[in-house]
Amino acid sequence: MLQSRVDISHLRVPVYRLNTVILGAGAAGMNCAVHLYEFMKAKGVDVPEDLIAVVTGGVALGASRMSGSDKQTYYKMGTSPTVADSAMDFAETLTAFGCTHGDAALAEAESSLREFFHLVQAGVPFPHDPEGAYIGYRTDHDPYERATSAGPKTSRFMSECLQAQSDRYGITIFDKHEAAHLLTRGEGDDRRIVGLVTLDKNRVHEPSFGLTVFLCRNLVLAGGGPGELYEVSVYPRGQTGIHGLALAAGLAAHNLTESQFGLASTKFRWNVSGTYMQVAPRVFSTDAEGNARDFLASYFPSTCEMATNIFLKGYQWPFDPQRILDQQSSLIDVLVHYETQVLGRRVFLDFTKNPVGAEPFRLEDLDPEAFSYLERNHALQATPIERLEMMNPLAIDIYAENGIDIRTEPLEIAVCAQHNNGGFVVDKWWQSNLPGVFVIGEMAGTHGVKRPGGSALNAGQAGGLRAAEYIANVGGSDLAPPSLLGEDQRAQLAGLFRRLAAMTTNSGGTRSPQDAIAGIQRRMTRHGGHIRRLASAEKALAEARLLYREILTDGLRVNSAHDLLDALRARHLALASVAFLESIVEYLRSGGGSRGSFMVLRDDGDEIHPTLIDPDTNEPYRFVPENEELRETIAEIVLTDAETASFSIRRAPVRPIPRRDDPFELAWTVYRNGEVFRR
Repeated sequence: MLQSRVDISHLRVPVYRLNTVILGAGAAGMNCAVHLYEFMKAKGVDVPEDLIAVVTGGVALGASRMSGSDKQTYYKMGTSPTVADSAMDFAETLTAFGCTHGDAALAEAESSLREFFHLVQAGVPFPHDPEGAYIGYRTDHDPYERATSAGPKTSRFMSECLQAQSDRYGITIFDKHEAAHLLTRGEGDDRRIVGLVTLDKNRVHEPSFGLTVFLCRNLVLAGGGPGELYEVSVYPRGQTGIHGLALAAGLAAHNLTESQFGLASTKFRWNVSGTYMQVAPRVFSTDAEGNARDFLASYFPSTCEMATNIFLKGYQWPFDPQRILDQQSSLIDVLVHYETQVLGRRVFLDFTKNPVGAEPFRLEDLDPEAFSYLERNHALQATPIERLEMMNPLAIDIYAENGIDIRTEPLEIAVCAQHNNGGFVVDKWWQSNLPGVFVIGEMAGTHGVKRPGGSALNAGQAGGLRAAEYIANVGGSDLAPPSLLGEDQRAQLAGLFRRLAAMTTNSGGTRSPQDAIAGIQRRMTRHGGHIRRLASAEKALAEARLLYREILTDGLRVNSAHDLLDALRARHLALASVAFLESIVEYLRSGGGSRGSFMVLRDDGDEIHPTLIDPDTNEPYRFVPENEELRETIAEIVLTDAETASFSIRRAPVRPIPRRDDPFELAWTVYRNGEVFRR
C-alpha cells in the first residue's frame, strides 16, 4: 500500500495516497468506513486496500470503547408497537432548546431507524420482545420512549461490531498513529486540506519521529470530544481530541459554549446516571480525616423530598440550571460541586445504605413518580444495592470488572465534563466549511443547547452514513495525486519536523507538557465548566492565550518520546482552550444566561442558598436565567492568527427544519440525476 517516500531533512518519510482518510476508529468513524465501502461497491467501484483507510491513535481507545453508564442509551425514532412517531417529531425534539440547525436534525431523524437496524444487523444486541418490537424507555429531555440500550457497554458493542464488519471488508486500519498536522493548500475560500501527517508511535524513537504522510481527496474527522480539556472529567484518560489541530487548519467551529456535565465516578470514570440514582443510594461526603456527613439533608425540607430528587437524577442526569431552585434535582449537582471544589471534601454514593435525612427513609414516602417506577420494576427491596441488583445487575458488574465492588464499598463521584454538544460547523451532509472535509461524531457540533440522552450515538451513526453517501456520489473514487504534496506542503512538513527536533533538544525548558496540560485542565474546570462568571472567564481567556503563545515561543520540556507526544497534545489543547473560552466570553458579553448544562453567576441573579458562598466574591451564589433570544443564532468561531491565537466570532442564524412535500416523481428525478446532493 506504500506509494512513495519524501525526503525531509535527509530523512525518508513514507507517503500513502488514498481516496478517503477517516481519522478516528470509534463508532462514528468505523460506521463511515463501512458505509463508504458499501456505497462504493454498490456503484460498481472496485475497492482496493488503498482507497479507504482508518487512522487512529489507538483502535481500542476513545469514548466509544471506554465510556458508558448504567444502561448506555441509544436514542432513535420510536419503535413501540403502540406509540406513533415521525421524523418531523424527532427533529423538533432535537431542535426544541435552540442553537440546532434544522436540516441536520431532520437528516439525523430520517437516518435514525436505518442506522439503528444497521447496528442490529451488525450484531449489536439491542433487546426486543417476543414479537420483535424494540421496546423503549424515556431518557432526559425525551418526550417519547425513544431510548434503547444494549447495556452499559452499548457504544463499545457498536464500535466492535462495526470494526468486525470493516475487517471483513478488508479496510486498512493504521493503528497507533498520533495526528500531528493537517496539510493545507490555498487561502481564504480556496483553502483545502490535502493530507494528514501523523507520528507512528512504533517509530517515534527514530530520527524521523515516525512521521507519516497520508494524502487524500476526502478527509473525515471522527476524533471524538476534547475530554482532556477538563480536570474533572468522565472522558477516558488520554482523550485529548484533535480540536486544536482542526482549528489550526482553518475549520470553523460553533456552539463551543455547550458542554454537558453530570455526576460520574472518578476512580473508574463512568457516568452514574439511570438506575445508579433511581435506586436512591445514600450520598455523603468526607473531610481529610475521613469524617463523614450527609450534606444533602440540610438543603431539602424532608428525607422524602431529598430521596425523590436523588431518584430523579437518574433520568434528569445532566446538570440543568432550570432544575436548581425550589429544591429540584440539579441542586444536588451544585451541592456536590460545592463539597468537592470549594470545601475540598470527597463525595461518595453508598449503595449499601438508604439516604440519611432528618426523618427515617421509607420507600413508600417517595413521590408517586419514583415509587411507581420502582414498584413496576419489582425494585422495592430494603437497600439500594438490592434494588440495583433487581433492576440492572450489569451496572454492578461493570464496576466489579474495574476493581470496585459497590456491594461493599462507597463509590467516589464528582460533577464531571461528559460531552461537548458543540464542535465543528457542518452542513446536512456533515461537510465542514472546507470542501472535502467532513466532521462526524462528537466533533460535529450538531446538538445545540440540550439533547436527549443517547442522541449523540444516533448522531454519530447518521453523520457517518451521510458523509459516506456524499463522498461516494460526489467525491469520486480516484486516489489523491502525488501533486498534492507540492512545494508548500513539503515546507509544512519540514516545519513540523523542525518543531519536533527543537522540542527534543529543549530538555531544560521551563514547563513540561504534563504541567501545561494540567494548567489547561484546572482553568477549564474552574472557569469553563458548569459554573461560569464573565470576569473570571475573561481572566481565564487571557491566561489561556498567554500559555499558547508561550508554547509557541519557548516550547515545552521534552525528555522522552512520551513527552514529545504529550507536547503535541498540549499545543493542540492549548489552542482549543482559547477557542472554548473565547466562545464562552462572547456568549456572556452578549447577555447570555444559564442554559443547557451550565449556570451563569451574576450579582443580580437568583440566590441558590445563603450558605453557598461563591469563593470569587465571598457572596452567596446567584445565577441568572437563560436569555432565550440567543437560541435563534449560533456563534461560529474561526482562527484568524495562529501566532497570537486570535479568533473571530460571528452569529449565524439557525437553519430551520426543511418542510418538503415533493411528489414522488419529482423526488425520484432529483435523486436519479444527482441533484439531491446539491440541494
